[in-house]
Amino acid sequence: MKKDNRGRIKKIAVTGGKGGTGKSTLAILLANQYFQEGKKVVLVDCDIECPNDHLLLGRELKKPVKKVYSHFPELDKSKCRKCGLCVKNCRSNAIFQAPGQYPVFIRDLCSGCGACWLTCPYQAIRPVEEETGQIFLNQLKKNYWLITGLAKAGLEETGPIVSQTKEFALKFAGQQKADLVLLDTAAGTHCPVISALLGVDLAKAVTEPTPMGAVDLGLILELSQKLKVPVEVILNQADLGDKKRITEVAQKYQVSIVQEIPYSKKIVQAYSRGKLLDFNFNLDEKK
Repeated sequence: MKKDNRGRIKKIAVTGGKGGTGKSTLAILLANQYFQEGKKVVLVDCDIECPNDHLLLGRELKKPVKKVYSHFPELDKSKCRKCGLCVKNCRSNAIFQAPGQYPVFIRDLCSGCGACWLTCPYQAIRPVEEETGQIFLNQLKKNYWLITGLAKAGLEETGPIVSQTKEFALKFAGQQKADLVLLDTAAGTHCPVISALLGVDLAKAVTEPTPMGAVDLGLILELSQKLKVPVEVILNQADLGDKKRITEVAQKYQVSIVQEIPYSKKIVQAYSRGKLLDFNFNLDEKK
């Protein structure tokens, strides 16, 4: 995987609707393979609520290279006229206002988008900055790096942390003249996953041959199509179940199963020991 003709760094997301399919393991194995092919690789752990790539690679998250800040609204009651315009403009439904009362900001629902303070005609709402996450950098080998985003514990709206982690990673990749940025997303189809998938050149959806795997694969394929992100399917542990449902889902969304990976005890052992960094496994062909 190389830069395109314009020298733009390729961005690949490894994702999957269901947790436990081996998504992070395969993201690392893909990054290893590109590195072994001579590419400069930046692996980005975008599962910012529970990042674990560093554990699988035998690394620690020590001093952050950057702190992530978000802005949240604060009300000045002396200026507020209780007009309700902020409530009408909040797409997150994070503002509650009883009749005749001041608006109340629901912190856990707020995305910090700024619509409320930008639309308030009385300047009664001001943004307050708060640290919401951290970004860590580990150099795994020469020309191979891991960037990890970590959200503040208890934070409900984490999409902005993913966006800032991705922005940092892309800037860093440009400085290092990297060939590839590989984004390991969270499981599911919620906002942090969407933030990671936006703007990528390709998504690789990891699934397993189970009924739940098929259902959740359908969800992530539907999301990818809505985001207009090209997507391929990787079937992990392909020999442990019936892949018929996976094939049917892939055909429904007109995507290809590009890799079928059998169960591997060696991978499991390397995973459990945090020794995936030096693990060689060719993912280019169906097994």
